[in-house]
Amino acid sequence: MANVITRNIPNTLTCCNLFSGCIASYMAFQGKYGWAFLFIIIGATFDFFDGMTARLLHVSSPIGKELDSLADDITFGLAPAAIAFALFKEVHYPAFMEALRPILPYTAFLIAVFSGLRLAKFNIDERQTSSFIGMPTPANALFWGSLATGEYAFLTSTHFNALYLLILVIIMSLLLVAELPMFSLKFKDLSWKHNRISYVFLLVCIPLFVIFQLSGFAAVIIWYILLSLIIPKK
Repeated sequence: MANVITRNIPNTLTCCNLFSGCIASYMAFQGKYGWAFLFIIIGATFDFFDGMTARLLHVSSPIGKELDSLADDITFGLAPAAIAFALFKEVHYPAFMEALRPILPYTAFLIAVFSGLRLAKFNIDERQTSSFIGMPTPANALFWGSLATGEYAFLTSTHFNALYLLILVIIMSLLLVAELPMFSLKFKDLSWKHNRISYVFLLVCIPLFVIFQLSGFAAVIIWYILLSLIIPKK
């Protein structure tokens, strides 16, 4: 009985991630961005612990890997797409884009599509064992959740419009599948020599969270992308 329970702990955590993603997506469609962001964070927490638990308990399985990708595409693919979809309904439309108002929101689902491509690519790409090629889907989801929650007033003002949102959707979608090496925060030890990029990243994150508060995650993800672009490639 104990073995059966142990084997199913990681998959249970993955299902909790999936459940959180479903709630986040619903909240996003309702325009409740704060709740959507919260459940994305909850889903990311379950996503972190399901893999760790599987390794600690030595119960990794093919079904767990497939379930994890499915859950991630909901929590980190559909949920941010739903946030962008809802924002398209609220942002300002310039006169030349007014005719596109009924159809432009559906471009938000490019985020879910490219997240699925990213996850499928990650599952078969042996280069991504200690770092990433392209932006991880949780980073993208946290960016959208944080941006919509912390910068809602700006996003729905006349200083921002649907064209900017469309460009942002396209850029973030392409970053998911770009052949861009991006560092991982996995620490093999605590030395500066082996982890200097991670330490620099984390040190800058502190003032970013202090300055930007609710939109701090969005600022941190932008910092993560910029740092990945400027660090020397091996």
